[in-house]
Amino acid sequence: MRLKTSLSVLALLAISGVPASAETPDRATIAETVANQRDTTIKALRDWIALPTIAAEKMNTPAGAEYMRQLALDAGFQKAEIIPTDGVPGVFATLDAGAKTTLGIYFMYDVKQFDPSEWNSPPLEGAIVEREGEGKALVGRGAVNQKGPEMAFLAALKAIQASGRKLPVNLVLVAEGEEEVASTNFPQVVAAPQVREALSKTIGVFIPAAAQSKDGSANITLGAKGAIEFQLVVGGETSDRYPKTDIHSSNHARIESPAWRLVKALDTLVADDGHTPAIDGWFENVKPLTQRQKDLIAEGAKRNPEEDAKKLLGVGRWIDDEPYVTSLERLVSQPTVNIQGLIAGYTGPGGKTVLPGRAEAKLEFRLVPAMTKDEAVSKLKAHLAKRGFDDVQVTVSGGYGPNETDEDSALIRAQKTLFERTGIPYSITPRNAGSWPGVIFNGAPLNLPASQFGLGRGGGAHAPNEWFLIESSDPKVYGLDQATMAYVDYLYVVAEEAKRGKK
Repeated sequence: MRLKTSLSVLALLAISGVPASAETPDRATIAETVANQRDTTIKALRDWIALPTIAAEKMNTPAGAEYMRQLALDAGFQKAEIIPTDGVPGVFATLDAGAKTTLGIYFMYDVKQFDPSEWNSPPLEGAIVEREGEGKALVGRGAVNQKGPEMAFLAALKAIQASGRKLPVNLVLVAEGEEEVASTNFPQVVAAPQVREALSKTIGVFIPAAAQSKDGSANITLGAKGAIEFQLVVGGETSDRYPKTDIHSSNHARIESPAWRLVKALDTLVADDGHTPAIDGWFENVKPLTQRQKDLIAEGAKRNPEEDAKKLLGVGRWIDDEPYVTSLERLVSQPTVNIQGLIAGYTGPGGKTVLPGRAEAKLEFRLVPAMTKDEAVSKLKAHLAKRGFDDVQVTVSGGYGPNETDEDSALIRAQKTLFERTGIPYSITPRNAGSWPGVIFNGAPLNLPASQFGLGRGGGAHAPNEWFLIESSDPKVYGLDQATMAYVDYLYVVAEEAKRGKK
């Protein structure tokens, strides 16, 4: 049902999902403002989706940064500037509300590649469609990862200010356009003197996210694995042992194959089981799970049934037929060496009898505490060199280490408080198996808490028909307006929790 300004105060409180006892002044007025600006917010999200920044394709890299800068100014940030890097620029913005507490916000304004032929509607159109059993969703590349949640957060800032109030916290925003290529140059943004100085005054940094499950429950993540994307290449460009181009396959009797050479190199990176990393010294700095982390994983398993997880992933069993909880512990605690794709020679219909002149593998590492990016890359190169693979070219395209945040930080305490006040069931995950560059804030020299937070629901990140829920048919699950109000409440709860200490 569409929201209208004639809704009663009680109805507005109901749609926002937070009871009147929450510590948000003039909450009913802000909720009404959120309702009034709803169509404008949806249009702004659709307009943003229509301008994709894709770092891997160098698409809209200058335009995307300028668009992000303007979005910040439109949301009330007094200052916003573009920070140049060796690649895609970042954006830095500040909002001084005269508050005692300053909160850091991280945005990504880039999105993944897309093939329009795989989508049910044009990926840049932002079509609003009915999702059976869930409500109305906006479909488009970047809808949930991360433009939908980020637009809901910006809408929250606008609603507070349009309602005649100052924000309860000051804000420092940093945004990048290379998250989808593992944040290649984002450290340069944070290292800029004015950015680092502003961030050092914050109590922590969070990224808006749509974190609700279909049953309305939420999840708090205390960290994330690190990620490194890289390529291994073998061919005429790496050694004169191989042809410069594809040649007739009969020559394999006297000329080495780049494809076989790459396969042999790849085979050394994992054990015979096909999944355990075998790079020399790989587990040297891997921290085991604590008992508290194991307990949290077991508790979370109760809220997320095994059969639902298998159905979502399209599998019937876990590695080594392990029990569900064991598989979850592995998901959180194990570093991985994954082959994303292999490219060599002819892949069309039938055969072509060629000896490829080049073979490439696209891989990624997922890292856990206390591994680092530099350590992982160094060990990979040493491992290959020790086995004589000097003809295998290693190109690292981006990456960062893992991050961890204390349960008792103000950022996490505020999430718990908000969920408890609203009656939203939640679980706590020690570490997200996916990655975001939280370590850039969490690690030296800033050493700040860093987290992901948000209500609302979406799916299809990196896939066709990516979606973000606009109107929910289930009162337990938040649509756009409710998610916006959750960010309003979160800002007030963060200010409240910060008074207890900045741990």
